[in-house]
Amino acid sequence: MKSLVRVTAVGLLAAVVSGCGFWGDDGEEVQPTPLESFHAEKKVSVLWSTSAGSGMKGKYHQFKPAIDHDAIFAADADGSVIAFDLETGKKRWTVELEQSIVGGVGAGFGKVAVTTEEGEVIVLAADNGNELWRGKVSSEATSATQFNAELAVIQLINGKIVAFEASTGEKRWVYDSQVPRLTLRGTSTPIVASDVTFAGLASGKLVALDNQKGVPVWGNRVALPQGRSELERMVDIDGRPLLVDGVLYVTSYQGRLVAINPYRAQVVWAQDVSSYRSMAEGFGNIYVSEADDSVQAFDRGSSASVWRQTKLKYRSITAPVSLGSEIAVADRQGYIHFLSQIDGRFIARHKLDSSGVYGDMVVKDDVLYVLTNGGRLAALSLK
Repeated sequence: MKSLVRVTAVGLLAAVVSGCGFWGDDGEEVQPTPLESFHAEKKVSVLWSTSAGSGMKGKYHQFKPAIDHDAIFAADADGSVIAFDLETGKKRWTVELEQSIVGGVGAGFGKVAVTTEEGEVIVLAADNGNELWRGKVSSEATSATQFNAELAVIQLINGKIVAFEASTGEKRWVYDSQVPRLTLRGTSTPIVASDVTFAGLASGKLVALDNQKGVPVWGNRVALPQGRSELERMVDIDGRPLLVDGVLYVTSYQGRLVAINPYRAQVVWAQDVSSYRSMAEGFGNIYVSEADDSVQAFDRGSSASVWRQTKLKYRSITAPVSLGSEIAVADRQGYIHFLSQIDGRFIARHKLDSSGVYGDMVVKDDVLYVLTNGGRLAALSLK
């Protein structure tokens, strides 16, 4: 499960109350829903599997692999950054940074980026791992650096979003937002388009920032804090916004799933749902991993709920990803679950690694790439 809260004062991380499970009103941990047997309609094949370092080392991270062209990149908490051939899994290069890494790997436009516990962004060349530049930021960045042709953009847990020149590492701009005293541990991951960066904030607000100066083009409230306690009023946007056919979709914790016209900053529709994960799309639907680990499909056009799968509750599932006619989620026990996009029924299941999977999975050309908590990187197909 998501580490529950961080308490911030004047932008500084003061404390973390974390947990790997859900807790009931009586203080007892809620156990994961037992897995039910079903008739597998498709077979999962492991195309390749390899070690990608020492994994998360029991720490909370948003580690996930990243793909750029024909290579996939992974990192571990000890500072190893490794590049693999996307098709074969063969190792291409390894860089030992000898610094603890906290953010996932970001890759794009021939560059690979990681962030360290000391607040340093390190950018490497994707083809050989040579260091290109380093930049200093004012806080941790638990999400991956995002690139476009000109910028490397990092979202920090203290509410700042920082843009560097991708080629030189020169800082272009910093956007600062107010962070509530009580928030989820982690941040959203921005979408860096050619002219605008879309970012979800811990306050429940979605902003569009001009890529030249970092000033807001518009802001839209996705969720409003409600309730008496600070815990009840948490409305973090921690999942990455999703841009599909000119419409932005964004979720918030204890808030809503909202469809927004990014050109007019207008809400097209909204549905009450609580999620701190990124989304997937396919078959005309938006797929959401809810805070209680139910998986729900919403019609992109009407916002109606198409189906809801509740048999993975409290299993700490990842964000969904689309794979052919199915979607896939992984859980903390290391199972990969494949669900039909049509009605949410289980199609297949595969246990990859008992260390579990927390970081989101990625898909390219109908191949699923998974990085386990223990540092195992695998490519899977479904037939």
